[in-house]
Amino acid sequence: MTTDNPSFSLAGRKALVTGASRGIGRALAVGLARAGADVAVAAREAGSLAATVGDIGAAGRRTLGLAIDVRDADAIRRGITLAADAIGGLDILINNAGVEEVCDSLEVDEALWDRIVDTNLKGAFFCAKAAARLMAAGTGGAIVNVCSLTSEVGVPTAVPYGSSKSGLLGMTRALAAEWAGRAIRVNAIGPGYFRTELTEVFYQDEAWQQAMLAKIPLRRFGWLEDLVGATVFLCSDAAGYVTGQCLYIDGGYMASI
Repeated sequence: MTTDNPSFSLAGRKALVTGASRGIGRALAVGLARAGADVAVAAREAGSLAATVGDIGAAGRRTLGLAIDVRDADAIRRGITLAADAIGGLDILINNAGVEEVCDSLEVDEALWDRIVDTNLKGAFFCAKAAARLMAAGTGGAIVNVCSLTSEVGVPTAVPYGSSKSGLLGMTRALAAEWAGRAIRVNAIGPGYFRTELTEVFYQDEAWQQAMLAKIPLRRFGWLEDLVGATVFLCSDAAGYVTGQCLYIDGGYMASI
């Protein structure tokens, strides 16, 4: 038993963040870099990553911005190999790439279902699989999946999204159990209500905003910076005995419903 404080530093770690061109993905990528990691970033269009790449470089870390369509398993394998080669390995994967579309469930067609579920769930699995092969060949690593309150709570008009995020939580637990023997920890964060381009449609409704704030004990919506500390923790040695968990970052919402 050691009495030393565990390290929250990510110095020397190599990370990949998907969906990193904006919002949560960009905040997490830059947060990992400021904690000491070299960070490759991916999005559907490499050009959209310029600001994120610039921020990571400003933090003094190695980086690479690359295009990966997470609905394409072959593209994932090629992209993750390229990222690892560019930054010198892979210890951390943040599965953040995701899409959402509000739609009455009776109007959901197969194309919409496939676009959301393939991006949010299928893509996360094949990113995790490709990353785990590299991690298992080394000393292990940490995977953090970006889940959602809809991983636990039903939200009307968000059935494909909620289904994908519930599946992502189940995948987190199953992979944590399976890959522990390979020294790969798999956890998740569950952001509460954060205003991003993906969720902006909700925030256009002032009545909705007030109704939601009344349900959040801290009485404010999340700031992107609120997500960084928890993610750094889950990727660090400080969380060395933590796997299969989802940490909800929601101002107390889940605790109060």
